[in-house]
Amino acid sequence: MKKFILSIVGAAVIFGAGAGTSFAAIEAPKLSESIDQVVGTPYKWGGTTTEGFDCSGFILYIFNQYDVQLPRTSKTQAETGTKLEKDELRPGDLVFFNTDGKGISHAGIYVGNGQFAHSSSSKGVIISKLSESYYEKRYVTARRVISGQDDAQ
Repeated sequence: MKKFILSIVGAAVIFGAGAGTSFAAIEAPKLSESIDQVVGTPYKWGGTTTEGFDCSGFILYIFNQYDVQLPRTSKTQAETGTKLEKDELRPGDLVFFNTDGKGISHAGIYVGNGQFAHSSSSKGVIISKLSESYYEKRYVTARRVISGQDDAQ
């Protein structure tokens, strides 16, 4: 963990000046690259590999590449990190939705420009807009699970 925090600080110093919406712990270009590599992966309930992902398994897969440990389910992931308002979102933040009427039941990774990556039960890993009526109506909360994220927007 100590090495991870040091890498965050180093990345913030190196990439922070003029980086816009950079993600200091996981630089935005690297995060995008990691997500792009699995876009199109099919949905698989309980899936955590490139054979197939459920929504929280997709998040685990991406963040595990950067040694960020998270709980297994979207409901428990929504209890991790720092709570955010929608207007505070930065690439790498987690966004959560109530899609079944019973509380947190879906999650994704905010990628910037009002969009998030997630594993949709009907389309697999895709990029969607938070402003799409389906997600806008079901949005619940967001969490920042990486400390040391660049404050520039």
